[in-house]
Amino acid sequence: MLRRIYMKEMKDSFRDRRTLFLIVLLPILMMSGLTFFYENMLSDDKGETYQLAVNQGADEEILTRLSSYENVTISKTSDPAQMVSDGDALAGLIIGENFMESVENGGHEEVTVIGDSFSQKSSSLIAIVTTEFTSLEKEITAQRLEAQGTDLSVIQPFTMNQQELSEDLSVNMLALLVPLILAIAIGIGASPSAVELFAGEKEKKTMEALLMTPVNRSTLVLAKWLAISTLSTLMGFITLSVMLVEISFFTEKLKEAISFGENLYPIAGLSLMVILVYAVFNSSIMMITSIMGKTVKEAQSYYTPVSMLAMFPGMIISSLGVNELEVHHFAIPILNLFSQMKELLFGIVDYQHLAITISSNLIVMLVVFIIGRILFLKDKWVLN
Repeated sequence: MLRRIYMKEMKDSFRDRRTLFLIVLLPILMMSGLTFFYENMLSDDKGETYQLAVNQGADEEILTRLSSYENVTISKTSDPAQMVSDGDALAGLIIGENFMESVENGGHEEVTVIGDSFSQKSSSLIAIVTTEFTSLEKEITAQRLEAQGTDLSVIQPFTMNQQELSEDLSVNMLALLVPLILAIAIGIGASPSAVELFAGEKEKKTMEALLMTPVNRSTLVLAKWLAISTLSTLMGFITLSVMLVEISFFTEKLKEAISFGENLYPIAGLSLMVILVYAVFNSSIMMITSIMGKTVKEAQSYYTPVSMLAMFPGMIISSLGVNELEVHHFAIPILNLFSQMKELLFGIVDYQHLAITISSNLIVMLVVFIIGRILFLKDKWVLN
């Protein structure tokens, strides 16, 4: 009987066009947009040309140094700020005509760089100009000290090297956005069916007829929960599969970032397990909000604030390095999805953390399911 009810609910769900769209098309659209957006953002910008506006009469030696960059094009104008404001240049530079001659003779000159730090391209051009002037400043300082007979070690007593634990920024971006997209996709994919299986039945007055059948309520609630869990899990699997396929075949930077080598299949399998556990946990929450709602709209209003909780763990995890994650990050549901996926995307397989993640989600899922079953046994919650 359980199997028959389960199959009936699954067939009804897949007859709904909204469910098909959310389960099949939505993950493809979401993950495709995410994948290609970050691949483009992390690209080398080969062939990209930056337009730099400089004032008339700017020092030619400085312009020669800046012209040495293949991707920088210089345009002279009477008003660099206006040219940048009009969008004809990404950044502007105002510098004196005899800049190099003055500083080489011990004088002090002023340089003005104009740009928009909120623009990625403008910031890149400003960084190029700033780097060039920083290098020039060091050269002139060294020349002045040598002219005075001072050893350069006086101003540079040591050299500092910085070594990043994470060599690629793209891994950190994926570690933040992949679990966020998964959490949203799993919630959205099964929510139409979840609200219809309980609140929808009450609103359409078909719950009474269903309860009159010779099937106990525990079997009914279990079959409906299994249907919601199946749809949620399917949504998560499709979303992750689309991401992996697109990264493997259509990207270069992201493919290099998540190249796990021999650990590829274990990490992929563990990722699917984490998605499965989160899906059944989330299905219990959707089930109980649907039972509490008297109408579809009311059930959706109950679940919406719960689904928004998925945004907050991303804010917490984004400020933590993968080596800073502690036990409590894997013991708190929803937060542990972000923590566990972050470890896996960095190629780290910690079975203790996996056990904590799985057990904590299953325990909370079981508690929520029992509460939902208790509510479903009472006519107050299943009948309007």
